[in-house]
Amino acid sequence: MTDEPYDVLIVGGGPAGLSAALNLGRALMRVLLVDADRPRNAATLVSHGFLTRDGVPPHELRRIAREELAGYSNVEVRTRQRVFGIDETDAGFSASLGRRSPEETVTARAVLLASGLRETLPDVPNLRGFYGVSLFSCVACDAWDLRGRRLALIGESADLAARARLISRWTDALTVFTHGSDAIAPDEEAELLAQGIAVERAPITELRGEKGVITGIRLEGGAEHAIDGGFVQPCWDAELGYLQGLAPDADEAGHLVVDRSGRTSRAGVYAAGDIASPGPQQLMVAAGAGARVAAVIVHDAVGITTTH
Repeated sequence: MTDEPYDVLIVGGGPAGLSAALNLGRALMRVLLVDADRPRNAATLVSHGFLTRDGVPPHELRRIAREELAGYSNVEVRTRQRVFGIDETDAGFSASLGRRSPEETVTARAVLLASGLRETLPDVPNLRGFYGVSLFSCVACDAWDLRGRRLALIGESADLAARARLISRWTDALTVFTHGSDAIAPDEEAELLAQGIAVERAPITELRGEKGVITGIRLEGGAEHAIDGGFVQPCWDAELGYLQGLAPDADEAGHLVVDRSGRTSRAGVYAAGDIASPGPQQLMVAAGAGARVAAVIVHDAVGITTTH
């Protein structure tokens, strides 16, 4: 066990965790950031909507951020490591971490949870072969580059119709594929059809294309649709198993419940980014949340009340 506690343990090295580490480091906090190095956007070739970095690959954003953090001797970044459990102690918190199994225990006065979400894609043949190249999940990030084209929306979730209406802002040639599910109710289908959005309910049997560029979708029964790209609606859930020792409150969707300042229901435990109650899942938004929560942690450490 490391005897000297860190001021803050950050779990997760995405934009929220990295942004928080930078701001906490500049506030003279002793910080340990632990990152499993398995980002949810690993399949994405380029990221969009991040001011001054529009079109930069996500892995390049992380590389630049880690390079900047290396200039702060009070910030330690450990990659390809996991946090297996966190427990509360009299002095703060203890966390077990390692690569494939717990190898070390560290202590910290506060914990920032920024481990993001895990996504599950619809069970469509060869979907992974196109995901991140011509099929995407973030409309705000990627719809601009697909504007005016023949697009598909593939999903099985209850918000599929709402997502279709959003995507129709960028194209007037959109087809929704429910892959045999009842994700779209009959009244929703009627509304979509009235807006010029087609709905196909048959299961998908094949995605056609080469080198990640999709050109068509074949359905059970033989029907085919020519498309130029599109979107997938995954199911997202937060991996909270390592928090059993803390058990902070979570909502029905599994996101951690936080106040406007990023505090969870457990004193000294904060959350930022996609693991917290959802907002737009964009890199820029997550980075801003990390910076904001970092300021709150500093204020709390010196006894200044922050409510907004």
